[in-house]
Amino acid sequence: MTTMQSEPAGAMLRHWRERRGLSQLTLANRAGVSARHVSFVETGRSRPSRDMLLKICEELEIPLREQNSILMAAGLAPAYPEHRLGDVPMAAVSDAITRILRSHQPFPALVVDRHWTMIDANDAIGALVAGCSPELLEPPVNVLRLSLHPNGLAPRIANLGQWRAHLLVRLRHQIGATADPVLLRLHDELSGYPCDDPDEPAESHSLVVPLRIHTDDGELSFLSTTTLFGTPLDVTVSELAIEAFYPADDTTAAALHG
Repeated sequence: MTTMQSEPAGAMLRHWRERRGLSQLTLANRAGVSARHVSFVETGRSRPSRDMLLKICEELEIPLREQNSILMAAGLAPAYPEHRLGDVPMAAVSDAITRILRSHQPFPALVVDRHWTMIDANDAIGALVAGCSPELLEPPVNVLRLSLHPNGLAPRIANLGQWRAHLLVRLRHQIGATADPVLLRLHDELSGYPCDDPDEPAESHSLVVPLRIHTDDGELSFLSTTTLFGTPLDVTVSELAIEAFYPADDTTAAALHG
């Protein structure tokens, strides 16, 4: 979500409270203050302390980036730093990511940011993106666009309707949590791609949605997992996710071990 700095902090908090479907009383009880105080904060009649703003943000599960925006709108300094992965303070994080990607070989794994832009990947990702249009592989690479674009991975996905439905539902959940307009535009774009297979939910007996891909070695089937950094205190770290793919059957495992 890109928040206008001219919007008062109280109004920003009210938008997030309404997005979370909470009443002023419910939020007040969670934050340990009165509903009257929450009302005064939202209308600007009360100037909350930095600690109180952060407490309300925590109860509303507001992303760190937006918490900084709210603090700045209130005339306060940001609470969380934002570094690039190449910056010195991020050395430990960058090293951990490199180790995770390397250790996951020969199975594909990649790192994405909050907009699903690919930050890094291991060599095994080539098994997934083979045959995709070169223009879709030019940085910055959006992983969801690469997956569902007609010139991307989509023509090779055996269960495209199911996988597409899974990705769009996941994206909608992310939009609900972050209110990010970039993700909303991405959802509209992906939803407009032509697809011969209708979007369909996973079968009732399925525990997870597999990614099944046609390759020169036959059909490969993967299960995916998402790893986030626990208790992040940096904006960038809070927005990183490691997407790892595991073989869903012995045939896929054998093909990747090659």
